[in-house]
Amino acid sequence: MTSSCSFPSSRPEWANLEVLHRNTLAPRADFQIYNSEKEALARDRRHAREVNLSGQWKFDLTNSPLDAVPGFEQETFDSAKWPEITVPGHWQLQGFGRGPHYTNVQYPFFVDPPHPPYIDNECGSYLRTFDIPKDFANSQIRLRFEGVDSAFHIWVNGQEVGYTQGARNPSEFDITTYVRQGETNKLAVRVYQFCDGSYIEDQDQWWLSGIFRDVFLIAFPREVHFEDFAVTTLLDKSYNNAELKVRAVLSADGVVKSRLLDADLKPVADVVESTSTDGTVEWTVSVQSPRKWTAEDPYLYHLICSIGDAQFVHHRVGFRQVELKDGLIKVNGKRVVFKGANRHELHPTHGRAVPYEFMKQDLLLMKTHNINAIRTCHQPSDPRLYDLADELGFWVMDEADVECHGFETIADAELDPAEKALPFFDRQRLTRGKAASWTSNNTAWRAAYVDRAQHMVHRDKLHPSVIMWSLGNEAFNGSNHVAMTDWIRSYDATRLIHYEPDLDAEYVDMHSRMYPHIKDIIEFAENDKRRKPLVLCEYIHAMGTGPGNIKEYVDAFYNHALLQGGWVWEWANHGLLTKGEDGAEYYGYGGDFGDEPHDGNF
Repeated sequence: MTSSCSFPSSRPEWANLEVLHRNTLAPRADFQIYNSEKEALARDRRHAREVNLSGQWKFDLTNSPLDAVPGFEQETFDSAKWPEITVPGHWQLQGFGRGPHYTNVQYPFFVDPPHPPYIDNECGSYLRTFDIPKDFANSQIRLRFEGVDSAFHIWVNGQEVGYTQGARNPSEFDITTYVRQGETNKLAVRVYQFCDGSYIEDQDQWWLSGIFRDVFLIAFPREVHFEDFAVTTLLDKSYNNAELKVRAVLSADGVVKSRLLDADLKPVADVVESTSTDGTVEWTVSVQSPRKWTAEDPYLYHLICSIGDAQFVHHRVGFRQVELKDGLIKVNGKRVVFKGANRHELHPTHGRAVPYEFMKQDLLLMKTHNINAIRTCHQPSDPRLYDLADELGFWVMDEADVECHGFETIADAELDPAEKALPFFDRQRLTRGKAASWTSNNTAWRAAYVDRAQHMVHRDKLHPSVIMWSLGNEAFNGSNHVAMTDWIRSYDATRLIHYEPDLDAEYVDMHSRMYPHIKDIIEFAENDKRRKPLVLCEYIHAMGTGPGNIKEYVDAFYNHALLQGGWVWEWANHGLLTKGEDGAEYYGYGGDFGDEPHDGNF
């Protein structure tokens, strides 16, 4: 396909590395505000101060942002002839555009970082209307997008609100001054298939675009409201008694009341009443011998925080402490072994817009087969997954939305004959060092890397199941990963940090490998100079014909303390349901949708 329009005179925001977000709110923890304690404890989001805007939207697709229909955001624009699209969802799986595209390593577009393609960069224009509920009066009105691939602008009632990127992270906008109470409001969203951020979203999965997670209209009390929360559980030296430390950020100074309840909703401690200073309030609750949270016994307490008599926030607390101690990963003072699985977000007909019940069934099936850990490969998952992990019991490695594997193929092609003749691992180390120079070891990309760490940590910091942060996958080893680590440690010292390409574990808390031979991991464990443990972030490759040597690996995990388990690659195959020429259904892979270049079935 070609474009008939002229190029813009200035660089668009979706092609400008210096613009990650414009007019977005600061990232925050995932919480909802309710009008009563009873509703907060019920955790039914239909009763929260929000409206889910998912459903049928009007939609138009062009081959380039430069071809997008002008003026579609205006209130007078007539979209009656536009087709509808389901949100959340991907346009490629609803009959629009070129269709799904699968790559494992290579980029699907011409590589010229930080410039994304201007042509063959599909652009989806979304429209819908909404009303402001009467009980939202005198509130701050927000729009929250849980996930949009890969970047987008929004308008409300014809006025541009802002721009953001970071496909698998949430974005939130204050639209209070843009909406009209008592009238129908118009929301317009323009989504770009590729942006400069696509260079660090090169995960081994389908390239699928659109508003693929829920969209919420949210009302926060205007006078004073909760802006953010952080919760920490600290155990004493014997891992018996605990302190619950809470930090709340308010929009203005106010008084916060809190109650801690057990799983049966019985009070555990006295009501705490705290007054904020400069919008921040902190308090500590001492708890004698709380029941500890583990993946095997995921016991959850209930924390209720309130401002006044009509603003309540609920958070489930798991008392657990994660440490690197005695050279081992320990939770509540005990060594853990990860019997885990990598889990891509994928549904055979909905792609990454995975229905809740399908996701829940994934986790129930994992528990049935004694899987105790999940790696959210290779980006933060649907926020509802972490609620399930908290209550079902999983150790979660939460992985940042960072991968740029495609630069390795470019660096490898640039090797001279002598370099190409090197042994495989020597050649790979050389290649990956050169590949890192494009983005991971390039200070121009530092803000983009750190931004993705910040969004992940802020969103998921309340979950006891999350015991380690991962800096991404197959993005080589560079100074920008060190910067991510520095920020995470400065903000959250309660969890460990993982990143496989830091082979010597210089700045992360563990060594990590993919697909090592069993004899190699045993040699690692028998080296008495090791001061950090080893995990296998990917092993026993299970796609296609299936895995092997499971028993030998697991025996090694239990025979050697430094070997603390791993995550099988992977939970499910990457097929998308399609039909052949004879009408018979089958699961398609790279190349089955006319996608070029592609990497087949991995």
